[in-house]
Amino acid sequence: MAEKRKDVPVAKGEIERMPARAVSPFEQMDRMFDEFFGRGWLRPLRWERPVPSEFDWKLPKADVVDRKDDVVVRAEVPGVNKEDIEVSISGNTLTIKGESKHEEKEEKGDYWRCEISRGAFSRTLTLPAEVDESKVKAEMKDGMLELTLPKVEKAKRRTIRID
Repeated sequence: MAEKRKDVPVAKGEIERMPARAVSPFEQMDRMFDEFFGRGWLRPLRWERPVPSEFDWKLPKADVVDRKDDVVVRAEVPGVNKEDIEVSISGNTLTIKGESKHEEKEEKGDYWRCEISRGAFSRTLTLPAEVDESKVKAEMKDGMLELTLPKVEKAKRRTIRID
């Protein structure tokens, strides 16, 4: 049985600029070395962080797909109701804000493990092209927010024939 997708309202206009995610001091140092010595200065000798940054858990993971006529953004927002999500666009910048809420329940005893996070989040993404804010479609199903953002005519990808 197919489940009907739910629409999510999209706001347009000016938005506050926020970083896509907080940068750790180690990432800042890597960036400075890359700027000074050039990209990949010691890349074969480095490895990625095995543990996520303390700031990563609040940011929804997102895919941005650049198609010929539109940009598609998919963001994981499990446990968040569509009423608690705000999507805004300004130029080629998209911001997704939301909050996962839960009922307060007092637990007796000591937690052995506590991994479930609650609270507000905000994720700002730079889009690969300028989009038509008035034609954005937003749907949410099974904890996945999907935005289809039609490109403005001048931003559409074209193939140039070489004579």
